[in-house]
Amino acid sequence: MPHVLPALILTLVVSGCGSPAPMRPDLFYSLDPEPLESPAGAALPGTLLVSDLAARGFLGGRQIVFRTEAEPLQVQRYDDLLWADPVPRALSRNLVRAVRHAQVFEFALIPADRVRADYLLGGEVERFEHLPTATPPRVVGALNLALVRADDRRSVWDRSYRAEVEVQGDTPDAMAEAFNRLAALLAADVVRDLRTLPRATRSSVTP
Repeated sequence: MPHVLPALILTLVVSGCGSPAPMRPDLFYSLDPEPLESPAGAALPGTLLVSDLAARGFLGGRQIVFRTEAEPLQVQRYDDLLWADPVPRALSRNLVRAVRHAQVFEFALIPADRVRADYLLGGEVERFEHLPTATPPRVVGALNLALVRADDRRSVWDRSYRAEVEVQGDTPDAMAEAFNRLAALLAADVVRDLRTLPRATRSSVTP
């Protein structure tokens, strides 16, 4: 028995060291910032339909995407940091909320509303990622959007939007807060462009 004890103790120690570490639970974050642009002037007497945005690769899902300075060409994603909704859908809803809040159009809708629209706004999410090793760390986003008339599909404008926000902290919560600020800035830029539609264009819209 005395000869067996050291081997037994060593076995217990090794098996204890080899046990897996407790897994961290997934963290889900909402992408739903408060709109930045307030109402200003009369609304267009018409309806804007904001389509669900397109996205390639990881950007089309719910995992939060990041990129490091050491590997700038490699797009990566966090395993346990997730959005409550896919990024394209969340950003589309942010645009609708911002347009409604700013009262640019009489009505701002999503495809599920199934109502005839006067203008269609759609496009693609080009970037929406965390840069944790940048100096300072930040989040960056880019959208390519097009506004067209619904009746004849004539293009009104086709524009790109880009913004970045510094992350105030080294926690996942700080990163999510920066992403929400980023989404609000992008939506505000779109709202300001919608407000520049010429008055003749506005008067030609039918309710």
